[in-house]
Amino acid sequence: MSDAEAEPDRDGEGDLGDLAPLPVSEAADLVDRVADNVSTVIVGNDAAVEHILVAVLARGHLLLEDVPGVGKTMLARSLATSVDCEFKRVQFTPDLLPSDVTGINVYNQKSGEFEFRPGPVFANIVLGDEINRAPPKTQSALLEAMEERQVTVDGVTRELPDPFTVIATQNDVEPGRTYELPLAEIDRFMKKLRLGYPSKADESEILDRTAGDHPIESLDAVATTEDLRRARATVGQVAVSEPVRDYVTELATYTRDNAQLGVSPRGSIALVRASQARAVLDGRDYVVPDDVQTEAPSVFAHRVRPRTGSESGLDVVEDALSTVAVE
Repeated sequence: MSDAEAEPDRDGEGDLGDLAPLPVSEAADLVDRVADNVSTVIVGNDAAVEHILVAVLARGHLLLEDVPGVGKTMLARSLATSVDCEFKRVQFTPDLLPSDVTGINVYNQKSGEFEFRPGPVFANIVLGDEINRAPPKTQSALLEAMEERQVTVDGVTRELPDPFTVIATQNDVEPGRTYELPLAEIDRFMKKLRLGYPSKADESEILDRTAGDHPIESLDAVATTEDLRRARATVGQVAVSEPVRDYVTELATYTRDNAQLGVSPRGSIALVRASQARAVLDGRDYVVPDDVQTEAPSVFAHRVRPRTGSESGLDVVEDALSTVAVE
């Protein structure tokens, strides 16, 4: 990986204008506040909340794959409310059109001109619920938005809000009624996570909290979008040394040499950015190999296609982590 690729704060995403980065300690405190606030709604998924916050700080997108009813949608809502972001939800269905996501030009008879009506993608946090229920043409409506933070409709390009994060959920049951996500779209998700079923104790706590009004209804914001943008700037300034960059490159190369489809350079960049965010969570302004090892499974595994059906992408990534030496 080149030095330029290892410095994601210089790639033009999310122009900060006059906003100064937060000190690392303040950015870490911000993450703790948001995580604690989300935990008043989401029980027993502290690790998943951390992973989501890492993705948001690193300017990435998140894919949640699990069975219905384990709190995927509530997790996204809790995060958006905690950061006082504009939140939009798109329910993906077989009859959903690309324009239902991106927006459409509508003719105004009074003015005699076409007016653009923005779709739900024009928000800070966009929840794509059950994204694999929509056909590939509609799924692909998110590709430009996720990669370039912009939407082009009828030849006119419009920038999306900053910050902008897509949190998509994927139904992994009823495979006969869903469409497989194209590889190009999967590769644009920084992380893929599973929440899993709660423990007995956690489920009992969930039932207790929701016996009356749902806690999401009384959730207040503990940070602003400006705070988030400044924290993102902090992440972009975290130092990534050459040995750490070489380590990421070696891990990616291992997946390419030991799978049918390995991690792309986009995946390597995503791992560096996620590791920078993980360092900030731990109160550091530099990345260590432990950050890379913590983030690699959720960043790399969904990008890998194994050679045989007896292993998974996660198996290949875990093999890479146990095989590639840390210099």
